[in-house]
Amino acid sequence: MPGLAVVTGASSGIGEAFAERLAADRWDLVVVARSGERLSELAARLNQAHGVTVRAVPADLSRSEEVERVGGEIGAMPVDMLVNNAALAYYMPFADLPAAQAAELVDLNVLAPVLLTQAVLPGMLARSRGSIINIASLLAFSGAVQATFLPRRAVYAATKSFLVTFSQALAAEVRDRGIQVQVVCPGVVRSEFHSRQGMDMSAVPRMEPGQVVEASLADLADGVLVSVPGLGDTEPVARLEAVSLELVSVARTVELPARYRRDAQ
Repeated sequence: MPGLAVVTGASSGIGEAFAERLAADRWDLVVVARSGERLSELAARLNQAHGVTVRAVPADLSRSEEVERVGGEIGAMPVDMLVNNAALAYYMPFADLPAAQAAELVDLNVLAPVLLTQAVLPGMLARSRGSIINIASLLAFSGAVQATFLPRRAVYAATKSFLVTFSQALAAEVRDRGIQVQVVCPGVVRSEFHSRQGMDMSAVPRMEPGQVVEASLADLADGVLVSVPGLGDTEPVARLEAVSLELVSVARTVELPARYRRDAQ
């Protein structure tokens, strides 16, 4: 049964599409974004179209005091779903990335989802139900990939890798307590995300935000943890998990392998 959902970055793109879909499914909403005017317009439109309660909470989640304020508000509510979608990129070579922008990337893309999740999780655990959806990116897996079509992304990609690991580890902690965690890793999506950085993506094939939401919610219903909307076969994700297990198992090794020992050469 629908309940109360919180969606960050809800004024455009994937966040707006989540808000629209959840409202159509009869969820009441708390929508969060920097633009108060656009949030108010969204809340009014969804209320009129679907008769649900939509509360607009303007906030800049890259600022710690704003995250604390929003966390306090939603932590006191019976939140059944949290969609951590707010993010930015600042694509550029790491050597050119100003320190303030690097900090903003980490604060918005990493710290805000962690703290907002901490805010709503106690209530979810007390009620033994709830869903947490973290919006990452396929760039989370791109660290070792060298390709001309990929942007300069050292910090941005690392923040999205964090969300994948955070979601996987958290899911293991709470799955037996009625809480479902999902991380969504879309490719290029039609939204304002790139145009805000002055990037012309008009010639690039892009998925629609609503398609990302449709895939995410279908995977959520099927219990899929790592949702990749553009992936027709889930085998690559399974292989990645198997390799991860193999690498982590090395932690039990107490002797250096022969390739490191001079006496073995």
